[in-house]
Amino acid sequence: MAAFPSGFLWGCATSAYQIEGSPLADGAGPSIWHRFAHTPGLMRDAETGDIACDHYRRFKDDVALMKRLGMQAYRFSVSWSRILPDGTGRVNQAGVDFYSRLVDELRANGIEPFVTLYHWDMPAALDDKGGWLNRDSAEWFAEYASVLFRALDGRVTKWATLNEPWVVTDGGYLFGALAPGHRNLFETPIASRNLMRAHGAAVRAYRETGRHEIGLVVNIEPKYPASESPEDLAATRRATAYMNEQYLDPAMLGRCPPELRDVFGEAWTDWSDDDLAAVRQPIDFLGINYYTRAVTRDDPAAWPVRTATVRQDGAFYTETGWEVYPQGLVDTLVWIKQRYGDIPLYITENGVALADAPVENGRLHDPQRIEYLRQHLLALHQAIAAGVDVRGYMVWSLLDNLEWSLGFSKRFGIVHVDRQTQERTLKDSAEYYSRIIASHGRALDDPT
Repeated sequence: MAAFPSGFLWGCATSAYQIEGSPLADGAGPSIWHRFAHTPGLMRDAETGDIACDHYRRFKDDVALMKRLGMQAYRFSVSWSRILPDGTGRVNQAGVDFYSRLVDELRANGIEPFVTLYHWDMPAALDDKGGWLNRDSAEWFAEYASVLFRALDGRVTKWATLNEPWVVTDGGYLFGALAPGHRNLFETPIASRNLMRAHGAAVRAYRETGRHEIGLVVNIEPKYPASESPEDLAATRRATAYMNEQYLDPAMLGRCPPELRDVFGEAWTDWSDDDLAAVRQPIDFLGINYYTRAVTRDDPAAWPVRTATVRQDGAFYTETGWEVYPQGLVDTLVWIKQRYGDIPLYITENGVALADAPVENGRLHDPQRIEYLRQHLLALHQAIAAGVDVRGYMVWSLLDNLEWSLGFSKRFGIVHVDRQTQERTLKDSAEYYSRIIASHGRALDDPT
């Protein structure tokens, strides 16, 4: 009943700094996350990515685990500073070779590599030159991307430029909770524009040498008004523009949502026609990261968007404080189709952080995660039935990993990782997801 389209790709997702460990190994340079994590007071429990899940040394075991689960695709990111320790110029061949070995191992096990070029870890050497505040960052990024295109394109057929540019700027430049840890309203729209210019530059670079597919990954959080009051409706429009349209509108429509002028005030400057044209490059797919929704009300004190999220009575909230709302995935995908047209979509992240039980006798029971996956995959099937062109699903995440400045306090993985021994233990949700993959979705109709 819930069978998915032929060729639908089932997989999982991770990111480099969250799982690899060994961040300075074999000639790599430090990234902004290495620097951030080693700055006292910025990370919960003073955790760092120095070890993380030790994937850098254990990747073959992790690929074998993916094969055991039946994964057809693996979305991972590349550490820019492993490839170019100074951000530009000298190529660190040992870093290229690591990802080349990973790609070969995946392909040898029948798993499609899905490569994200940037998952928040700019080389520290470039941050010293202004990072995403420097207009040269677009050219820096295109240079880095081109090194990987030349080395891996062909063995890699799906590339994504950026992961969640909204998080980069909101967390990294506005509120300071993420690397590089800035808190400056005036910097935020500058970083946003340069991130999208970098996306456009990388797509243009790929068209010169690449032979396959390249796209963009964004996080979408649908906004629903808390009431029909003019104030709440206007607040919902601001929140939608700020989080969901700020990056997609330039990339897909060649324009910026006008509400951003209201959000940023005097910090906002209109984009030039040249910048808009540079960003609006034809792409082959969009990656959508979906976790939750926001019921939105007007809040003049909530700087700068002047909105607040209203907690819903009776709803289930995760360890990250996010409401579980599968219908939001349907609404998101239909909205994207209506606003941006029939571009192919992948769910590049979807998952849940829970207070997991301990491992007992080699098992970890996580029924709430199973139910989360079941509900969201049924919602995804509903969106596909409504005509949305979704071509794959990547669960977040394969492993319990470093949840950025929250350290290891939030567990998203379908595989438990022992922090002392690095032993991997399949959670019940991993076995459940494996059955979904093997049945191409039909097992969603079975009792969990």
